[in-house]
Parts: sequence; structure tokens; C-alpha cells
Amino acid sequence: MKEFSHIPVMLEECMEGLGPKSGEIYYDSTVGGGGHSYEILKRSAPSGRLIATDLDDEAIAAADERLKPFAGRYEIHKSDYKDFERVFETAGIDKVDGILIDMGVSSHQLDDKERGFSYMQPDAPLDMRMDRTGPLTAEYIVNNYSQSELSRILKDYGEEKFASNIAANIVKARTRSAITTCGELADIIEKSIPAKFRQNGPAARKSFQAIRIAVNGELTGLYDCIISLTRRLNKGGRIAVMTFHSLEDRIVKQAFRYLECDCLCDKSLPVCVCGKRKEIEILTKKPTVASLKEITINPRSKSAKLRIAEKI
Repeated sequence: MKEFSHIPVMLEECMEGLGPKSGEIYYDSTVGGGGHSYEILKRSAPSGRLIATDLDDEAIAAADERLKPFAGRYEIHKSDYKDFERVFETAGIDKVDGILIDMGVSSHQLDDKERGFSYMQPDAPLDMRMDRTGPLTAEYIVNNYSQSELSRILKDYGEEKFASNIAANIVKARTRSAITTCGELADIIEKSIPAKFRQNGPAARKSFQAIRIAVNGELTGLYDCIISLTRRLNKGGRIAVMTFHSLEDRIVKQAFRYLECDCLCDKSLPVCVCGKRKEIEILTKKPTVASLKEITINPRSKSAKLRIAEKI
């Protein structure tokens, strides 16, 4: 197993947005290598508390090692952040003062050949699980889902223009032999896209993203989770959400807009009957993006978008 390494994206922007303070409670939904968590604990000394979750055992172990200087002030739970209600109950908390959701895949996961996340690792097994104990793998999806379902996944989660053609070629290829490596799948995708459309980066990028999202259920329940989590903030508490593709960002934007909305009634009604009241102030009218300096150091930060809101 390779050493777990991950460069936290927009670290300073996240910390400025959250403004960690001593005596407050914070929730890091995807602890990763512990980079953001470390800074939250450091800046909320001496009595700030952190609750963190992750599905990746290797990430949890790495974060636990990194956060040792703050022993007694943090706890990490192996859990999907969407199951935060159970985690909060276990931790004995009801409300928090800050929430960080980083939806990126770690550098370790992308670079570790055994994990099978990257089209740039041709011999890697088709896996893509955040939680390596989970039953669903990319290999299973590619070799067992129907052509129509594969096409839907590629179109909905990858916004892939040639989803139908790629799905058809996957089904055709698997009748000859099972597709088991990232290289085999990337080759099928490459041959499914006309040459003139392969000029804007690797042809397999969108499809690999789509399959990874399907394997891990990344978008399932995200909208409802953002709303429910935000409602667990104390007044003045902040939520910072970092996304890495347009589908995630769109969902976060819609959830924030709903929470910021004051009354959903038809404007023709003389009085409000819905009872919906403004719950947050959106602090980032446009999402914050990584600086050119950061992108130069860490190219994977290029697609990141950070949205921050404050509970009122």
C-alpha cells in the first residue's frame, strides 16, 4: 500500500470561510488525509472540537495519524457523510458551528493503481470504490448493467455526448470477454468517440467520472443532505462545500438557493401561506476557484468550486 498523500484544495479559502474558533464544534464530512481537519483543529485551539467522517479505511488511518497532536479533540467515524444524523447521535452532538464538505477524490485514490480510479493506469483493476468493503465495483457495472442503463449513467453523471455509442461498444466488447482493467475500458471509450472530439483532453475522463459516481452513489441524496446538514448549524455557523464538477456544483447551488429563499408562495397571493423563511445568507454569490498559483502547484485544483453560506 502506498503512503496516503493528498494536497488539500483551497485550504486557506476554506479556513477563511469557516473561521474556526476555540470552543466551537466542526464537522469535516470527508476527512481524506486530514489536511483541512488539521487546520480546523489548529485554528480552533485550545478547545475546538472536530467530528469527521470518511469511507476510505486508508484515509481514516492516515488522518488519525496526522491529527494525533490534537488527541482528545477529534473523532473520526467510518461513514458516508449523508448518514451524518447517526454520526452526530453517536458523537453526542445536535448542532455544529461549521461544516466542510470536500467532494473531491484524493490524489492517493487516483494515483494508487490498486484502487482503479484512473484511466491513466491501464493495468489497474476496474474498482473505483471509496469504501473498499463495498459490494459494487466499476467492473460489475461495466460488465452487468444494461446498455440503456450504462448510457444513462454516462450521460447523466458524465455529461458525455457520445454516451449511447460508448455504451453500445462496451456491451459489444464484453460479449467477447469481461472488461477488467482501466486500460481496456479507456480503449473502448477512445474508439467510441470521433477523432475530432478527442482534442480537449483524455477521451475517457467523463466516462470514468460517471462510473465512479455511480459506484459510490455520490449524487444520490446530495440535495437533501445539504439542506438537512445546513439546518444543523448554530446561528452564525457556516457551511463550505467544495465540488469538482458541474453536476455537484449545480446541486449545491440549488440547495443554497432554496435555503436562502424567503417564501415560496405564488406572488399573486396577498399573504404567505407556505411558512418558508430565509435560513442562510449565501456568502459566495459566485463560487470561489483556486488561484493560478495553486493550480500550478496542484493541477487537480483547477476544477474546484467553493460555495459558502452562513446560518441566520
